[in-house]
Amino acid sequence: MWPPEHERFADRTAAGRMLGTAVAAHLRQLSMAGKRPTGELPPMVLALPRGGVPVGVAVAEGIGADFDLVISRKIGLPWQADHGVGAIAENGPPVFDRSALAAVGLNASDLGPAVQRERVELRRRQERYRGSRPAPDVAGRMVVVVDDGLATGVTARAAVRALQAGKPAHLVFAAPVCAAESVDLLATDVDAVIDMHSPREFHALGLYYRNFAPLTDAHVAELCMRAWGAAKVPAAV
Repeated sequence: MWPPEHERFADRTAAGRMLGTAVAAHLRQLSMAGKRPTGELPPMVLALPRGGVPVGVAVAEGIGADFDLVISRKIGLPWQADHGVGAIAENGPPVFDRSALAAVGLNASDLGPAVQRERVELRRRQERYRGSRPAPDVAGRMVVVVDDGLATGVTARAAVRALQAGKPAHLVFAAPVCAAESVDLLATDVDAVIDMHSPREFHALGLYYRNFAPLTDAHVAELCMRAWGAAKVPAAV
């Protein structure tokens, strides 16, 4: 079922601009309540590649934040890789949807080979997108994790749980559209979830975008280099 036309975004960048307005309002509320960390460092936006990168760049520009990445990879079923039942993120342990595993008669140890494959791909993406740039230091920072949407939420949970080890002062997840059920689950892992739409009947993320073209590694790397003011994109690995 298609969402109402007024709930659809032109593309990821347009959605990011709208989301940035909502994130800015959240930060103002924190400041008014005296809950925003003091100091000179601006907020930090961490985008989930690939789809979250153009959204995150727009959010960072809108709120005057530093921009970087948090890379997370979905872990699929052995016989259906596209069906995500877990995820891993940089420097974090695997996170599994236990109910989904139980439904198909598996446990976490059965997915060991899939976890190792996704760790290899995660490292490849780190090198492709960042090159020699170090992973962001989130200690004491206002951190906003951004994606183009939240469906099952498993990759987002892996990302925010990995970031928690870095002790951010305030951790937010933001996406233009989030399945309401997944918002309820993710809310226990972050200080706030920010979205523009959170439907109870969530069919497909792409329905909420008029242009939902897939992104390539080269496009993601180019957006990152522009955000970081770098002169060129890292060479492909």
